[in-house]
Order: sequence, then C-alpha cells, then structure tokens
Amino acid sequence: MASFNLGGLHSSSSSSSRRKSVHSRNATVERRNLITVCRFSIKTLIDRSCFETIDDSSTEFNNFAAILEQILSHRLKGQMTWFGYESPRSFWDYIKVACRKVSHNCICSIENMENVGSSRAKGRAWIRVALMEKHLSEYISTALRDFKTTRRFYEDGAIVLGEEANMLAGMLLGLNAIDFSFCLKGEGLDGNYPAVIDYTPYLKFTQSSDSISSDEEELRTLGSSGSESSTPENIGPPFNMGENSWYNKCKRVEQKYRLTLEQKGYLEELVRLRETQLAESISQKKLLRQKIEAMNMTHKTEKEQLEYIIVELQDQLKNFHSPDQLSADVSLSQTSLDPSHSQDEDGKQDGLNSLSEGKEDTPSLLGLCGSLTSVASYKSLTSLKSSEYLASPTTEMTSPGLTPS
Repeated sequence: MASFNLGGLHSSSSSSSRRKSVHSRNATVERRNLITVCRFSIKTLIDRSCFETIDDSSTEFNNFAAILEQILSHRLKGQMTWFGYESPRSFWDYIKVACRKVSHNCICSIENMENVGSSRAKGRAWIRVALMEKHLSEYISTALRDFKTTRRFYEDGAIVLGEEANMLAGMLLGLNAIDFSFCLKGEGLDGNYPAVIDYTPYLKFTQSSDSISSDEEELRTLGSSGSESSTPENIGPPFNMGENSWYNKCKRVEQKYRLTLEQKGYLEELVRLRETQLAESISQKKLLRQKIEAMNMTHKTEKEQLEYIIVELQDQLKNFHSPDQLSADVSLSQTSLDPSHSQDEDGKQDGLNSLSEGKEDTPSLLGLCGSLTSVASYKSLTSLKSSEYLASPTTEMTSPGLTPS
C-alpha cells in the first residue's frame, strides 16, 4: 500500500513537471514565433516602401500593426474590479503610463481625440502616430527601461519581460527610414475586433540547392537498385526543379540588385544635398566671421579716437585758468557793458586782447567760456563802445554849459 502511494506521488510529480516543461516550451515557441514574424514583417515593409507610399491600405502595414499589437498584448495582466473580477486590459493602458517620460510625446493628443473612444483604438492610433513621427523605437525603448511599470502590467513569460524585448527595440529602429501616411479616422482604428496576423506571406517554402542534390542522389540510388531497365536518364523532374530553383534565385538576386541600386542612388543624392548644405554653411560662417572682424576693427578705431579725445580734453582742462580768474574775467566783461564806464576805447581793447591772449582759440574752450568770450560778443562790444565815443563829443559841444556867452 505504501509502495502504491509512493508510486502515485512519483507519477503525479512527474506529470506536473512534464506539464511545466510543456508550458515553458509553448511559451518559448510563442515568443520566438512572434519575434520572427515581426522581423519578417519589418523587412517586407521596408522593401515595399521603396516602391510605394505606406498607408492604411498597405497589407504589409496592416500585418505589421497586428503583429506589434499581439506582441504588446502578450501575457498582459487584467485589471481587477471592485468585485474581485479581472477585466481585460489593452496595451494602451501600459503605453500611456510607461511612455510619459518621452520628450514631446503624443499621449495627451491621443487621449483627447474625439473619434477614438476605446482603449484598443487609442493604442492603434498611437502606433500610427509614432510611426509618422519616427519615434516608435524610442517609445518602446523608454517603456522597456521602466522595468517596474512593465512588471506591474505583464505576467511572467511575457515578451516585453524577456530577452526578446531588446531585439524588438532594435528591429523597430529600421522603420525610421520610412515615410508613413495614415488617416486617423479610418476603419483600421476600430477597436471592436482583435487584430489577426496573416502568416501566409512568410510561409513560402523554397527548396535549397543542397536538398535538391540530395534528392537527386536518392532518386538515382532508388533507380539503380530497382530494375535494370530503369536508367538515370529517365529521371528528369529533379533537374527541371533545379533549373527552376536557380532561375528563381537569379530573379531574386536581380531584384535585390535593382533595389540596392535604387538605394545607392538615393544615398548618393542625399550625400550631394548634404555636401551643398555644408558648403553653404561654411560660406555663411566665413561671411559672419568677416563681418565680426570688421565690426571689431571699427570698434577698436572708435575706442582709440575716444581715448585720444579724452586725453586732449584732460590736457585742456589742466591748462585752463583757475575758477577765481575765470570769475574775474566774467565780471570784467560785465562792467565793460555798463554805459557809465569812463575807460577809453584803447584801454578796453587792450583788456579784451589780454583776456583773449590768456585763452586758447579752440572750439572746446570757446564753448566752456560761454557767450561773453565768443567772437560774436567781442564784435558786439567793440561796436557798442565805438558808437558811444563817437556820440560823446557832439553832446559836449551842444551842452548849454559849454556854449560861449
């Protein structure tokens, strides 16, 4: 009885370990399949972008969007309600929390979109906007770096928690070279239906040359071991299959060669454009440098002139009369304007000449001395005095006290 119980325990433990191993294998295969299909879809999307614009009508894009949605929804935790039930959750709930740190992000604009109501539709709109902004890889990298938030939204075994997440961010970086054009009001944003992946474009089987040669050898051995009448010349289909396979390979190589030539022409044109822009920027830099040098020379000469003027004004102020003598000269000029003054014209003229000799005839000093020492005031003074002395003899002769009796 005890041995039977031990056997039952051993069988139950082995079955549980077998179930765990099967579960882990299935999870690993599921992750690998999604990552591989995502890589294939990105390659086909890049190839298609060389010939036409990628928009909502492109089957390659629709398949890629479905694959990315499946990856971001892989083992996503549900949201617990008040009653203890777990309601389904969309990957947009994780993106809008984990991608807040991205500079100039589109989270708020998508949240405020009127025609997008459900969480799944907002997630699909975010994929399209991020592709048009060429920031999808940056969004995914930022979200994966926030490991605490990612751990809170996803269960163990999710793709975003495994090593495949870094591969995903690196693969999405190649989509920045494509110019996308989407309409955010189309049927692709309908969140009522889940995304379905179309695997048929990636399941095309091409037989390799090694397998073809092995098939030929196997057919030859079977033919030689059968009947003597069967000869190797009767085996024709393998050679035809080989010719077809080589023809297909040649066509694929030719297509890749044309694609490479187109990319080469695009890159050469881009390099020429960058070279012209660089030459223009260099010429603009030279012109700006010449302008700066000319402005520096002008400022230097102006500074030297101002310094010379300041030194000259300081020398003139040193050679100028003292304030007491200046006030005496001003009072002398005021008394010369008095009509009752009895000095003769020669004495006045000598005083004025001596006053003018003590000053320099420079414009700066003339301005400092005022209007009384200016040339105009000198002329007015001399004219006034000459008129006084010309009129005084007539007055003396006509006075009643000097007339002869």
